[in-house]
Amino acid sequence: MKTFKINTAEIADFCQKLSVGDRVLLSGTVFTARDAAHKKISELLKSNSPLPFDLKNATIYYAGPTPTPDNLPIGSCGPTTSGRMDPYTPALLDLGVKCLIGKGQRNSSVCEAIVKNNAVYLCAIGGAGALAAKCIKSCDVIAFDELECESVKKLEFVDFPLIVAIDSSGKNIF
Repeated sequence: MKTFKINTAEIADFCQKLSVGDRVLLSGTVFTARDAAHKKISELLKSNSPLPFDLKNATIYYAGPTPTPDNLPIGSCGPTTSGRMDPYTPALLDLGVKCLIGKGQRNSSVCEAIVKNNAVYLCAIGGAGALAAKCIKSCDVIAFDELECESVKKLEFVDFPLIVAIDSSGKNIF
C-alpha cells in the first residue's frame, strides 16, 4: 500500500496507478451531491438541460455539510452512505466522472462502471466529519439551494485523507 498526494485536476491520470488500500491525500475542487441532488441531476440529463458542474474528470463527494459556524469555511462534512447513489452512478461515470467519495460498498453495476470508465471510488472515514472539515478550505453552493444541506456545493480540499476502496481494475476492499 502506498500514499499518494493527488490534485483533483490530475485524478484521471492517477486512476490506473491507484490500488485498493492505497491512501490518498486529495486536494483540489470537489463537488458534493447526495440523493436529492443526484435525482435533480438525473432529471437535467434526461431533459438535456445544463448541469451545475462539468462532469468530465469530476470528483463527487457524497456529503451534506452541516451549517457553517462563524469564521469557518464549512461545518462538519463527513461522508454519507454511497449505496443510495448507486442507481445514478453508472450514468455519471459514463459521462466523465472519474472519482467518487463516500462510505460503504457499491453494487455490481457501479463496480462495473468504475472499471469501464477507468475511475476510482475512495472512502472517507465515517463519524469524523468535524475532522474532515479541517481539510476543506472553501465551500460555495452552486446549485439546488432549496435542498439546503443536500444542495450541490463546490469545495476546495487540501490533503483530505481517503482510502482507495474500488480501483480502476475492479479490485474491491469490500
